[in-house]
Amino acid sequence: MLARITDVAHTLATWHAGGDSPDLDAARHAALRGLDIHPMAEVLHRDVMLIEQAAGNTAAVRKAIARVQQVCRHYDISPEFLTEQTIQHVLSDRPAHAYAAGRPRP
Repeated sequence: MLARITDVAHTLATWHAGGDSPDLDAARHAALRGLDIHPMAEVLHRDVMLIEQAAGNTAAVRKAIARVQQVCRHYDISPEFLTEQTIQHVLSDRPAHAYAAGRPRP
């Protein structure tokens, strides 16, 4: 059940954040609601980081990074490779559109 909830939240966040006129508030709401239900869903943490980067909200990007790092420490797990890449990306000065649906482009 958690996997399906995560998939739906990620799909909604990606859909709202994409396109010519993104609705970042709706995207943020979908990702955060999914995290309320499944706080270990790294894909949703990545979504939040990328949404906040697209919104130009540096403080929220750092908060999202701290949150995923805290979850990983709490459960004594390492972040996924894609999560580490996303963290590096959002902390760099590359534009948000270099990522699509949470996946880095070369």
